[in-house]
Amino acid sequence: MRYVAPAREAVDASVFASPPLSQWSQYLAWLCDAAWPDVDALNARWPVQARERFVAQTRALLDDGLHYEARIAQTGHIATRESNWHDLFNALIWLRYPQVKRALNAQQVAQIAIMGPKQRSRPQCALTHFDEAGAIVIVRDRSLMSLWDSHDWHGLFWRERRAWEDGRIEAAVFGHALLEHALTAGKLLVAKALVFQGDAGSTMVQAVQACALAIGEGRVLRDPLELRPLPLSGIPGWHRDNTQERFHHHAACYQPLRAGRTYPVATPLTVA
Repeated sequence: MRYVAPAREAVDASVFASPPLSQWSQYLAWLCDAAWPDVDALNARWPVQARERFVAQTRALLDDGLHYEARIAQTGHIATRESNWHDLFNALIWLRYPQVKRALNAQQVAQIAIMGPKQRSRPQCALTHFDEAGAIVIVRDRSLMSLWDSHDWHGLFWRERRAWEDGRIEAAVFGHALLEHALTAGKLLVAKALVFQGDAGSTMVQAVQACALAIGEGRVLRDPLELRPLPLSGIPGWHRDNTQERFHHHAACYQPLRAGRTYPVATPLTVA
């Protein structure tokens, strides 16, 4: 069933006090004020050197006949529906992670050139899944990967609960649809993750840079099956019920590993 976000005035304000939405506090007025931000307000947050601009999605804009991704590549114009949660969160992702969004756009345009505008390749599906529901994850403790590989969710989120608090594993939400879903209090969230293997000195900034480079070079997101499910609702503080062990045995966001399912190894993250 297609998710329908609550009306702006109906959003429970508590959702902005816990992850993932609490991680976007610099945009809190845009999320909480009675009035929606317009494209001028969004554009005011771009660095002066940025090529892209948000443009209201109107009939006149769409009459240019360009594909959404091609328009961005050719003109820098990001078609944005006003007064719309999905497109507002997409704008926030562009502003925080422009290098990753540009890499995704370049790969999408390359695939459209091969497939045409009406068919989708496996790489296009992977790119879209990550764009909508992605997370960038650093694992600084290799032992956690075996738990994740086997979908040992009780192990990854309960027995190793401290790992999420002491920095041995860290996740940053990239998918704008995930942020939109988080508007519903208590909703169980599952991301589609790209994973980077680091050490104690590696940072999320480095992981984001590595992610953009890997996407841009076509080394990742060639197939949707590359993406690892990550039940975000298991992370401490991300769901109101996950302080109880029973949550980690029975929560619907935890799915068993399908027979024969494997995942790529984490991409090594080199610390400069």
